[in-house]
Amino acid sequence: MKRKQSSDDGNNDIDDDGSSSSDVSNIDISFDFFDPNPNVDYHAIKRLLGQLLQRDAEQLHVHELTELILAQPTVGTTIKTDGIESDPLALLTVLNMHLHHQNTSIKAIANYLLSVTATRDPAFHATLQTLFSQSEAHVGLVLCERLINMPVQVIPPMYNMLADEIKWALADGEPYNFTHLIILSRVYHLSEDEESALANSASTRKTRPSESSSKKNKKQRPQEVEENSRTQQPADGVYSFHPEDDTILKSAIHSVTYPYLAPLPQLVQETRSRDAFGLDVRGRMMLVTGGGETLRELGGKMVEVFGRG
Repeated sequence: MKRKQSSDDGNNDIDDDGSSSSDVSNIDISFDFFDPNPNVDYHAIKRLLGQLLQRDAEQLHVHELTELILAQPTVGTTIKTDGIESDPLALLTVLNMHLHHQNTSIKAIANYLLSVTATRDPAFHATLQTLFSQSEAHVGLVLCERLINMPVQVIPPMYNMLADEIKWALADGEPYNFTHLIILSRVYHLSEDEESALANSASTRKTRPSESSSKKNKKQRPQEVEENSRTQQPADGVYSFHPEDDTILKSAIHSVTYPYLAPLPQLVQETRSRDAFGLDVRGRMMLVTGGGETLRELGGKMVEVFGRG
């Protein structure tokens, strides 16, 4: 175990509409931080990667990606709440794309990054082409995902741990000297009509406090971004699933948001039920310069915004 963080989840006494509820009490949760465990974590990490990569996960070979993550257990962190034998609820790790360029998944991801940026951000595409066509500057692929009810406050310490692990690995002569980091994430998009429907739904819930909280509008923002979305509506209608993305974007030299490449299943197209929340989920990729110390700096900036858990 790396360390333990006790979290008094202050949001547990808040209803979905942001109002206080005396019927729900605070819950203390101890988050245990572990190295990835090849004997236990395979299936849970594969599920987290599937959640991160959504319907493009299959073409990016998440089986091979999961095995690669578990092959470097001293670099990367998982969070569990029920001991080392339990499933991880969150993951943060970094993989050397140059060192593993022949790996099936890394090769697929590199081609995927180039394919997405070729049509959506030529400058980003040109930078990636330059980075992938040489061998002196190494690029790290940062993978971060968690269950939706995990608080954002667990992320800064994970970034700091990863920075420490990279530092120790470099001291041991291991290949983690990155000049750039690619961070994959996910977002969702709301049309103007959907924005209006959600606003009306929120207004209705506030005026009907006696209604059961189980009676919810089908199309709702995910819990982890509901509070931010209520106070700030982006002009392009794109919202982050991960609130810390906004901090990363401020340091990114390139970023792009894009529709996933794999087509929606026919049934989903017909019913327009686009994911568990009825949302138009999309991918996001961000490029920052630097390596381990960049992760530490980002973790510090996240603490300034979100506080400590």
